[in-house]
Amino acid sequence: MQNAAELIDIEKHYDLGTVLVKALRGVSITFPRGDYVAIMGSSGSGKSTLLNLLGGLDRPTYGQYFLGGTDVSKLSDDELSFKRNQMIGFIFQSYNLIPQYTVLENIAIPLSYRPGYPALSSTDIEHCKELANRVGLSDRLDHRPFQLSGGQQQRVAIARALVNEPEIVLADEPTGNLDSATEAEIMDLLSELNTNEGRTIIMVTHEDAVARRAKRQIFMKDGLIAGEGIFPG
Repeated sequence: MQNAAELIDIEKHYDLGTVLVKALRGVSITFPRGDYVAIMGSSGSGKSTLLNLLGGLDRPTYGQYFLGGTDVSKLSDDELSFKRNQMIGFIFQSYNLIPQYTVLENIAIPLSYRPGYPALSSTDIEHCKELANRVGLSDRLDHRPFQLSGGQQQRVAIARALVNEPEIVLADEPTGNLDSATEAEIMDLLSELNTNEGRTIIMVTHEDAVARRAKRQIFMKDGLIAGEGIFPG
């Protein structure tokens, strides 16, 4: 079975003029289809850089990245953007909703990046409404972000991440701004996406309780994978 994503000897360097920062120092890891992974590590360990590379938001300095079997290093920027929009959904800690847009409009945003920029069809709108209903926001379609709680905003972000039916969902501290009860609800949604739909979930978190909801845990330190599957003492 083809992997959802695979990294081979990935390095990422940032040239800051007088200093060369090696954020990733030779990372090799495979994410099978249907995987559910929590990436952990202290600040500066490389976990956010790794997530950005997986999302096609940045390119490696060295190494190969295969996304759905395609070596993305060989893609143009436009081809990479299309592949990213087709295969990956993003969930951010800060939600990243557009404040002047309604819930329905925010969910629909990724559809506007399809080739040719087609206008939303009635089928698209119904699809967005179905996703809103799925995350419990069918009665909030005309609300704007400032009218929603943090948990409701994150639910909008999850629906937006799913609107293009991505194979991979990347979540960057998805519960970092939420209370414990809402955190549990969001984690239940992610588990459902993985267990019931087989979506690959790759999540960065610093919270042990959140990481334990994943099928496996990856620990990063100094730009390398330092361990897997056990929590350090």
